[in-house]
Amino acid sequence: MLEKDVEKKLHTGVKGLKHGALCLKFVSPGFTGVPDRIILLPGEKAIFVETKKPGKKERARQEYVQGLLRALGFEVYSTVDNKAYVQDILKRCQEVIISAEGIYPT
Repeated sequence: MLEKDVEKKLHTGVKGLKHGALCLKFVSPGFTGVPDRIILLPGEKAIFVETKKPGKKERARQEYVQGLLRALGFEVYSTVDNKAYVQDILKRCQEVIISAEGIYPT
C-alpha cells in the first residue's frame, strides 16, 4: 500500500460521511512540516492527519508542527499508514458529526 492509497481511503471515507465534511489536501507555502490532510467537520471542528507509507515515520519538523497544533487544541493523527487506522479516524469523525447535529442540523 502506498501513501497515496491511504490518503485516498481517508478522503473517500470522509466524503462518504456527508454532512458537509471535507478532507482537504493541506499545504502551507513557507511553513514546512504541516500534516497532509485537514478534515473539516460540522461544529467548527478541524482534525489534522499525517499519512505515511507503511513503515515510514514523521520527520523531526513534522513532529514539531504536530506538537504546535496539539498545543493549540487541535486533534492530530500521526503516522496514518493502514486501513484500520483510517477507519478509527472515520469513526472519530462520525462521533464529532453526531455531537454537532444539535448545532448544525442536517
